[in-house]
Amino acid sequence: MTVSGPDFIALQVRDVQLAATFYETRLGLRRAPAGPPGAVVFATRPVPFAVRAPLPGVDLDAAQPGPGTGVALWLRADDAQALHDELVTAGVPIVAPPADGPFGRTFTFRDPDGYAITVHDQN
Repeated sequence: MTVSGPDFIALQVRDVQLAATFYETRLGLRRAPAGPPGAVVFATRPVPFAVRAPLPGVDLDAAQPGPGTGVALWLRADDAQALHDELVTAGVPIVAPPADGPFGRTFTFRDPDGYAITVHDQN
């Protein structure tokens, strides 16, 4: 028996609607037609992405997520530089400025829950 790879990714957040609105308005993600209770699933490809209420026993305030803590989440964009510029204008904290690398132009921002999210161009 083998695993073929990631099939669903969700961030546990303090306020699901606040987080969903952030990802919709700032990154342009669109909600999937259905999702489980306590979560908003986005119609991302190839792997669905969601924000959800914390699982029982998870205390999001116990440890602030940050670079190098836990999982590194990367999202692909058509134009990372343009998205970076829009996020800066909107006052979204930038953790790492745009730079060119093996995955195209990349930068990292903080979402409302403090997660460090890296964006890269299609390469």
